[in-house]
Amino acid sequence: MPARFFLSSGDLMADRRFEFARDLQLKGDLPAAADLLMQAIELAPNFTSAWFTLAGIREELGEHDAAVAAFRQAQISDSNDRHGAGLRLMRLGAEPLAGMPQAYVQTLFDQYAPRFESSLVGDLGYRGPALLFKAVLSVRSAVRKPAFFKRAIDLGCGTGLAASAFARSVDHFIGVDLSPRMIERARATGLYAELEVADMLQGLRARVDASADLILAADAMVYVADLAPVLKEAARVLASGGLLAFTTETHDGEGVVIGKGLRYAHAAAYVRAEVESAGLELSLLEDRSARNEDEAPVPGLVAVAAKT
Repeated sequence: MPARFFLSSGDLMADRRFEFARDLQLKGDLPAAADLLMQAIELAPNFTSAWFTLAGIREELGEHDAAVAAFRQAQISDSNDRHGAGLRLMRLGAEPLAGMPQAYVQTLFDQYAPRFESSLVGDLGYRGPALLFKAVLSVRSAVRKPAFFKRAIDLGCGTGLAASAFARSVDHFIGVDLSPRMIERARATGLYAELEVADMLQGLRARVDASADLILAADAMVYVADLAPVLKEAARVLASGGLLAFTTETHDGEGVVIGKGLRYAHAAAYVRAEVESAGLELSLLEDRSARNEDEAPVPGLVAVAAKT
C-alpha cells in the first residue's frame, strides 16, 4: 500500500515533533511516540495526521477508549476524512457500518497509482482480472455463446488490468475510476475508448438504459458497503443477455463487515440476495481469492450475473 498520508499542521515545530514521533513509532517505542504526538497536538490542536497516528498507537497499546477519542478528533479536524478515521471507528465498533468517504478512496489511490501494479500484482499476487475472465468464459460457454462484447464498462478500472485481460473480447471499453491519477495510467494503456473520473455509482448513472453488454468490477466492490445501488444501476445499464462480473472479499458470517485491511467483506448469502433483488440472474458464484495478504489468500468470491 502507499506511504502513510500526511497533512501538515502548518506549524513547523509541530510537524517536526510528528516526524520524530513517527521515527519512534517505527522503532517500536510507542509510549514515547504518543508523548511527542501529544506535544505536537498542543502546538496545533487541529493537526489531523497527529491525531490519526496517535489513535493508531492507542489502539495498538490496547487503549480502546483513548483510540476512539483520538480517531474522532482526526475525523473532526478533516471534514473530508482523507485519513479514513471513520473506517477505523467502524472497525473498533464505535460507529455503525457505512460507506467510505470519497475523499479517502481518491487520496488512497492517487497515492497508490505510481506503484499500483507492482505492489498489487508483484507483492499481493493479484489475480482478480484473470478470475473474472475465466468466470465469464465459463458462463458464456454454458449457454453456448461466444465471450465477445461490443461495449463494456470497467468499474474502478485502476490502471487497466481488467481491460487488459478482456482486451480481445471487447470492442469498446469504458473505464470509470474515482482517482484521477489512476485514470491517467489507464489512458496510457490505449485500451479504453472512454474514461471518466467518478465513483462506480456515478459512472453507471451517467449511462443510458441497455447500453452495455458487459460490466466488470475487479477488486472494486471491496470499497462499497451496500451493493444494492450499484447492482440496480448495473441491471438498468446492461442490455438483455449482458453480464455483470465482479469480485469481492467474503467472510463466514452474515451481511457485510469491514475487515482488518479497511475493505468490506460481503457474505455469499448477502451477495446472492442482492443480485437477485436487483433483478439479475446469478449465473456463477464461487469461492475464489483475488489477492494475498500476509502471504495468505484473502477469502473472496467471484460472481457473474446475467440480465435476462
